[in-house]
Amino acid sequence: MRYAYLVLLFVVISAVSVLGFRGSSTTRPPLEVFPDMDRQAKYKPQAESAFFGDKRTDRPAPVGAVPFGRTAIKAEAKFLGADDQLYQGLASDGTFARGFPASITVDGKLLERGQLKYTIYCAPCHGAIGDGNGITKQYGMGATPTYHDDRLRNMPEGEIFNTITKGKNNMLSYADKLDPDDRWAVIAYVRALQRAQSGTALDIPSAHKSELGLK
Repeated sequence: MRYAYLVLLFVVISAVSVLGFRGSSTTRPPLEVFPDMDRQAKYKPQAESAFFGDKRTDRPAPVGAVPFGRTAIKAEAKFLGADDQLYQGLASDGTFARGFPASITVDGKLLERGQLKYTIYCAPCHGAIGDGNGITKQYGMGATPTYHDDRLRNMPEGEIFNTITKGKNNMLSYADKLDPDDRWAVIAYVRALQRAQSGTALDIPSAHKSELGLK
């Protein structure tokens, strides 16, 4: 029986020690059984460091480090993203640019690349022909805009680039999946889809009309 009283006394003392001072003020840190690294040694920004020889807490980037989103260094201008149209879709006056950057050649190879990336990342929502009837619509996805209305036909290429980069409404950013060159390839393919839906026989080069039975 004596041991039972001792155990009870220990429990009471423990409870008072832990709970008895709730709500009181103190300058001492609280008792933490599992601190979970809430408080640890650290330096504040721009603070002096006694560890490094140059006394700098903020360390310079290692030699050869590549900024996030740059998969290759082909030239200094590309590495720094100095071309506002290529990397941001902006014209020199800060508005969304029309047309394609000078470094982007719109040809069959670019369209093939754009078709590949479009099929992977865009077609599930926008549909194979860009009419907004992708497979996600069958699973309750909200209405996806069609590329074939006048608003998107007349939208500057730079604004489309910006939407792919940053996302809009229900569409998330695809900057981590499509590098700038691939974004422009997708835009070129979207323009091809728009042209295909609104084109006429007059748009077909004469050399190819015979293949379609046209004169």
